[in-house]
Amino acid sequence: MPLPPPQAPRPRGRHLLLYDGPCGLCNRLVAFLLPRDVAAVFAFAPLQSATGQSWLRRFGRATDDLRTFHVVTNYRSESPSLLSKSRAALFVTTSLGGPWRAFSVFRLLPPRTLDRLYDAVARNRHRLFGRHGTCPLPAPEYRPRFIDL
Repeated sequence: MPLPPPQAPRPRGRHLLLYDGPCGLCNRLVAFLLPRDVAAVFAFAPLQSATGQSWLRRFGRATDDLRTFHVVTNYRSESPSLLSKSRAALFVTTSLGGPWRAFSVFRLLPPRTLDRLYDAVARNRHRLFGRHGTCPLPAPEYRPRFIDL
């Protein structure tokens, strides 16, 4: 199924995805999401950025733990919330809609089990997917969706 062409810059999304900027897996995830998030519900920021660090502190998370990605839901509202690991991943797939909603079937599994699987991948992500020296820049048409680049 061909992906739709990128559209003109849109306002930053309703939810903020925080990811490990130099991580090869994280960058592949972001590159995968950008063209599929046709409603542009997600904005993006590396965990290492000032924005990422600020949100981690706000929710009492360690700022040096880069082993997971987080989603700050409704990040521009009065009452944002933080989702991490498997909960964040399931939120992303559900938010994309379409065939990606099928992944919501994993909600039937205990979160503890899903987080163990997540942690196993996170421990090996650099070996399996590599690591960049710096956070790669997105294509120009997607840059408005990134904070702190």
